[in-house]
Amino acid sequence: MADIEKAPVVQLQDLDFGFRNEVAAEPGGEMIRYCFQCGTCTASCPVRAVEDRFNPRRIIRMAILGMKREVLNSSFIWLCSSCYACQQRCPQGVKITGIMAALKNLAVRNRIVPAMFSGQVASLKAHGRVYEVSELENEKRAKIGLPQITEMPQEIRTILEMTCAEELARGGSPPAAPAPPQPAAGAPKGGA
Repeated sequence: MADIEKAPVVQLQDLDFGFRNEVAAEPGGEMIRYCFQCGTCTASCPVRAVEDRFNPRRIIRMAILGMKREVLNSSFIWLCSSCYACQQRCPQGVKITGIMAALKNLAVRNRIVPAMFSGQVASLKAHGRVYEVSELENEKRAKIGLPQITEMPQEIRTILEMTCAEELARGGSPPAAPAPPQPAAGAPKGGA
């Protein structure tokens, strides 16, 4: 009972009733409306086993209710390991992993990005991977017959530039796509 008393009260004016439609319009979020809150996803989740506050069912419920600000600012949407255990067991066939990806995409689009991603992007830019591979690690790999891991930062830098990943990791937005060229006045429509 004490937990209920401590829970913040949700004000009707703070809800965004179009949020569930926004999630459903995202690739991966299409089936959010099929969730009937059975809790199978939460019971199946390996992240829940190590972090008991992680609750996919609650995140989906909050999204359905329109708690956009709370959902997109929640660190929990970033904890999904994309293992698909929840999805394989869902009696409604809800693609929970896809919903979590849709929520992450919406968060980024709303310039809400955890600080850890800036560090990961910086490491990708410097080393071509999330962490630097040392000589010692490559020596260990050679001893067991594995090839050396080489850094390829230039290829990764090109991808980071093309995707505006650095700007997004800082919570910014990518530059707008250039507008398509407009036909000259009086030019025939539809080509030759």
